[in-house]
Amino acid sequence: MFRNYFKIAWRNLLKNKVYSFINISGLAVGMAATIMIGLWITDELNYNNHFKKKDVIAQVYQSQAINGDVGTGPAIPRPLEFILREEYADNFKHIVMSSWEHPRYLKYGETNIYTKGNAMQEGGPEMLDLKIIEGVKDGLKEKNSIMLSKTSAKTLFGSDAAVGKIIKVNNLDDLIVTAVYNDIPENNSFNEMDYLIPWKYYVTKQPWLENAIDHWGNNSFQMFVQINENTTMEAVTSKIIDVKKNASVDEAEFNPQIFLFPMQDWYLRSDFENGVQSGGRIENVWLFGIIGLFILLLACINFINLSTARSEKRATEVGIRKSIGSQRGQLIFQFLSESFLIVILSFVFAIGIVLLFLNGFNNLASKVIVFPWTNIQFWLVALVFIIVTAFLSGSYPAIYLSSFNPVAVLKGAFNAGRYSSLPRKILVVTQFTVSIALIIGTLVVMNQIQFSKDRPVGYDKEGLIQIPVMSNEFIGKAEVMRTQFIASGGAIEMATTSSPTTNVWSNRSGYTWEGKPVGFQEDLAYTNVSYEFVKTLGAKIIQGRGFSRDFPSDSLGVILNKTAVEYMGIKDPIGKYIRDADTDVENREPPLKIIGVIDDIIMQSPYSPVKQSMYAFDNVGTASFYNLRLNPEKSTAKNLEIIKNVFKKNFPDTPFDFQFVDEEYGRKFSSEERIASLARVFTALAIFISCLGLFGLASFVAEQRTKEIGVRKVLGASISQLWLLLSKDFITLVVIALLIASPFAYYIMGQWLQKFSYRVSVGWDVFAIACFGALIITLITVSFQAIKAAIVNPIKSLRTE
Repeated sequence: MFRNYFKIAWRNLLKNKVYSFINISGLAVGMAATIMIGLWITDELNYNNHFKKKDVIAQVYQSQAINGDVGTGPAIPRPLEFILREEYADNFKHIVMSSWEHPRYLKYGETNIYTKGNAMQEGGPEMLDLKIIEGVKDGLKEKNSIMLSKTSAKTLFGSDAAVGKIIKVNNLDDLIVTAVYNDIPENNSFNEMDYLIPWKYYVTKQPWLENAIDHWGNNSFQMFVQINENTTMEAVTSKIIDVKKNASVDEAEFNPQIFLFPMQDWYLRSDFENGVQSGGRIENVWLFGIIGLFILLLACINFINLSTARSEKRATEVGIRKSIGSQRGQLIFQFLSESFLIVILSFVFAIGIVLLFLNGFNNLASKVIVFPWTNIQFWLVALVFIIVTAFLSGSYPAIYLSSFNPVAVLKGAFNAGRYSSLPRKILVVTQFTVSIALIIGTLVVMNQIQFSKDRPVGYDKEGLIQIPVMSNEFIGKAEVMRTQFIASGGAIEMATTSSPTTNVWSNRSGYTWEGKPVGFQEDLAYTNVSYEFVKTLGAKIIQGRGFSRDFPSDSLGVILNKTAVEYMGIKDPIGKYIRDADTDVENREPPLKIIGVIDDIIMQSPYSPVKQSMYAFDNVGTASFYNLRLNPEKSTAKNLEIIKNVFKKNFPDTPFDFQFVDEEYGRKFSSEERIASLARVFTALAIFISCLGLFGLASFVAEQRTKEIGVRKVLGASISQLWLLLSKDFITLVVIALLIASPFAYYIMGQWLQKFSYRVSVGWDVFAIACFGALIITLITVSFQAIKAAIVNPIKSLRTE
């Protein structure tokens, strides 16, 4: 019986090739898009699945209240470790202090690489369950040891054994390789951790690290923990939440709250608003999940519309089947079998589409997704997916077609009714409502990105490069390097900074100034810079001046940005002083004289207000970056070649590494741009599927009205009049969809924009473009069939019966 159902279904597919093609291709594209979205969502949800202990691993976070605003982040003070170890050890299996991820120079023989890694305490490799392929897991036990990733070891030693070999770090210290671990996969935290060095080695390299041992206000470190099996994250947090406030009187005014942030939330739920977890990338997962379902729904609507539109052509078939004894249930199974056959064929084509475009999708989404051929769970989900799609797309046509009265049909008295086309019209409106809403949403996202890109950054980022100098061998050589870089003709100016131009690495408080409000809790972004900072960056001086070699007193000078002056409430700031608020006069730092105010420089998120910033003169000479303004009279390639030669002349054993500042700034938009790119692709697919269905309906309507068109032509109707006759109904449906989609999209995108402090408004132009685009697309889709029907010889049309 089932074999007969599918045999008849196959014959119907071959008999109606155009409609079959529209149905199969529409479903295939919809299913392919849904599968790719599903693979993307799975990859997002499986982030950090490499770590088997992720349910019991957490990072220690803290929230602090500054002038009523609560900020939350992973930066914690070093003394916290000792209290947790002494008073709360029963709650933890591992407590691991860690540096931030830092790039370092690793050298063995003639091979020298510049790569990223962390300094961690001994329990780090065990907690992260690193897969050791050579050496021992407790490879950080000795102070002068280093653990390497498989990629780093292969780059340095080739196929030779790595353990026991000595490598030079930052061309200064010799560390012995104690272990090699497998690279951490791409969709995991620590995936760029190409080496691990001991914490006790790290803290002896800089005096400030040693001094931070009892300084609760120095939030410069990370801490990772693994809780014991007999407790929970919430239980441990409830015990340690007030540790910092109770341990440090000075910090109590900020009401610091310590808590455990589980590894399973690091990637998807990392946003906090006023101290409360408020979402993150999980919002994009929900967004694209909904888009995937809508795209599949659009494809199913095509099938439903075309099946019910052709009901009259199958009415006779239904009447004959019923008259010879077919039950309604058998007819439903017959039509559902056609649906299943179409869906199965569509799924096969969908798999082909996915395989064809998966690499391009990976590039677009910045992923490394592979097709899960051997994943049984995927194929089980695919089976359910096929069954649900088949029932979703086939149930209504099957029930509708099987309901015809056989007597009325066979007498020729069958009439579908004046409202029979209403469900199809509703479905078409639904299709275009979704498509138009996606168009509006994509336009708003693109406008928001461009709006932020066009925001003045406060300096000239074109022709500016930064060279990382995070090694002691660079100390004291900045002036020599500046002289040589400028003399070489590759650069016209150079300045040093303690942070990259596109980020803030340090924040400070504990200052006082004339007119400071009582109880005011300041929080200033802090950067050490050299004399030529303003000139090199092309920053704009609003008041006063920049640092100058002509004024020796500038070594105790400071420059504020415009926001800092407003934030601190300083009127006529030039010449006024900012002092350390330390009550211990002997340890108090000298006062800093305000010598200039510069326009705001965007160093953090381009979507948020610029943070109040202080630029102090670098008296110690421990800058982290050389910032070079390239010579505009030479090509970029030539400038870089010259600069590299100067660099290698002074540091022959150090790899030459640099970043274009404009590219680094551009990376701040990468996440939103990926979302916009994916949205554009899926919007285009939604429009394509909707137009495919519209094309099929227009074709059917034109075929259905063939005789009417012939009569009208004989009576003198022009081609344009016939075109309007066949097009106006579809245009009306699209206009209705516009009226429904516009307010809905306006509300949703308005809510999305609320997360940006610096945001675009949803203007009328977005809706105008969406309206015009939808109407043009509809006209192009419908016009082909309308004009084709209008130009047919009326004699041929009238002979159709």
